[in-house]
Formats: sequence, C-alpha cells, structure tokens
Amino acid sequence: MKKLMIIGSNSIHVYNYINLVKDYFDEILLITNKKREGTDVKTIELDFHLKLSSRIKTVGKIKNLIQEYSPSIIHIHQMNSYAYYSLIAARKSSVPKILTAWGSDVLLSPKKNYLLKKMVQFNLRHADIFTSDSEFMAEEMRSLLPKKKLDILIANFGIEIIEMDLLKENIIYSNRLHKKLYQIESVINTFNLFLENSIDKTWKLVIAATGEETDNLKSLVEQLNLTENVEFAGWVNNEKNIEYYSKAKLFVSIPESDATSISLLEAMAYGCIPVLSDLPANREWIDDGKNGIIVNSPSENIFERALKLNISEVASINKRIIIEKGTKVANKKKFIQLYDHLLQQK
Repeated sequence: MKKLMIIGSNSIHVYNYINLVKDYFDEILLITNKKREGTDVKTIELDFHLKLSSRIKTVGKIKNLIQEYSPSIIHIHQMNSYAYYSLIAARKSSVPKILTAWGSDVLLSPKKNYLLKKMVQFNLRHADIFTSDSEFMAEEMRSLLPKKKLDILIANFGIEIIEMDLLKENIIYSNRLHKKLYQIESVINTFNLFLENSIDKTWKLVIAATGEETDNLKSLVEQLNLTENVEFAGWVNNEKNIEYYSKAKLFVSIPESDATSISLLEAMAYGCIPVLSDLPANREWIDDGKNGIIVNSPSENIFERALKLNISEVASINKRIIIEKGTKVANKKKFIQLYDHLLQQK
C-alpha cells in the first residue's frame, strides 16, 4: 500500500498538488496549520509557529504520526517551519523525505536574518531529495549548502488548459497579491503613464486578488482619476480568472522577487503578452522582445513596448512552451517518476 504524508500550509497550492498526485497513492494524510473547508483529504491540524512551545509540541506529534501512519513517502512543502519541525521529527525515520521549495523560502527568508538562514540550511541538510520550480532557485539552494550535493528535480505544479472562445480586448490583467512585494502600485502608475500617452482611452486595467495594500491601491486609483479605467475584481474563481486571461492582451507581474509563478504559466497558455520583472526565473520562460517583455524599470512605458509585439506570434510560441513543460500532465509525470524511483530504492 502506497501512503503519502504531505506537510504544508493551508494554501491552495498544497491542495492543488494533492489533486495532482492523489490517484498515485492508496492513502494521503495532510498535516497542516488549518483544514480547508470542503476538502475530503484526511487532515490533522498542528501549530507551526516559530516559538519553542510550538516546536516541542509539533515535533512530538509529527514523530508519533510517522510511527502510527507509517507513510511510504513524506513530502514537505516550503522550507520554513513546516520543513524544520517535520525534519526534526523524521530524523531517525528511514521513510524518504522530499522537500519542495517555494520562492520566498529560498529567495527571501535566508536574507532576513541569521536564524532563518540556519533553519533553511538545516532543512537542506536533512531532506533526501528536493524539487524546485526553476533552475535559478535550485542554484540558490545549492549556494546555501555548497558542501552537500543536492538532488533537485525541476518541476512545477502545472496548469490545466481550458479552451475559451473569447476575443482579445484592450485589457491589461494583474492577479498577484496586494503586498509590497508585488509592486501593484507601480503597475497602476505605469498604467496611468500608458493611458496618458495612448490615443485609445478604452484600455482597462483589471486588478484581481486582494491583500494588505488593497485600500491604498484603491486610493491611488482615485487620486489618479482612473476609476473608469481600473477594475478591482477581488478574489476570482478559476473560471473567471481564465476569462480574464482569455480577454486580456497583456498580463503584468513585476514582483521584487519570485520563482516560477502559476499565474505566468496561465497567462502564457491563454495568449496574453507577459510583462514581467527582470528576475532569473522569469527569464527561464520569457525571451525579452520575443515572447514577452522583461521590465528593467517600471517607470518606462512598458505596456506600449509590449504592444509592439505580434500578439498572435507570442501566443503561438507560449502555448507550445506550456504544453511541453507547464501543464499538469507534463509535471505530474515528473513527480510520479520521482515517487517511483524512491519507492523502488526502498
């Protein structure tokens, strides 16, 4: 019997991953901070806060769960306290331990302070095998622990392409979180510059998602007199998200730091011209001026530059790239091959 113990935060990404691989396993147990409503996955809630009392209690519970559940594989998502507590608990276990890195774990946390860096290094030392959604992040992982040869699979969670027969409109789409990291304020200011210089005033910026900066962003739109041209869509379901991709000519995502984002893969699949910050992970997917635009400075008129590209040619190139390495089918195959390899070794 193949049994997966998966450990990670109450994030939609974790649940999407479970859906990706669930038919490979006979049983799945999810250990997380809070059970998501509507899920039928067997779930146990634990406290993963970085404090001594949480560590003592959570490590002990995970250790007991490993003995009771007897998983075939332990797969941990994120190199933060989820990995730290889990790997302490599993140190004496012979069960294969996979650790999937998310962008901020490797790209930001180790730079915040010495203790977070040491925690990430501990995680890199004690997992058996790793997955990363970009070559760039894999190299960052290796640089954090240069004396250990890390076995890293490059794979993302993939997307499912649902065909929508919609015509492109004068829409620029943004669906990243409203946090400082994602620079939505710069997106709005850049759109304002674009609209001022454009003969066509029908262009619309659709801003989906929410976050701690939402109220400030709405105030900025009012200050710039953009209320007729900017729509705050809030949280959108999958169907509405795909509808916006399908209608939008441009997709904009200019965070200060990022690994491969699922939203970029979706935008590429649905024919948007990507307008992206100059990050190594983005350059693994986009060749500036060929199948998208890499932004060196948000102050430049990036949307005007993007519209000089042939949208049909960009859509064709990007659809091919996504089918080859960005779909759920392509990436599921990679993860299943990894599981097969680890179970055969056992």
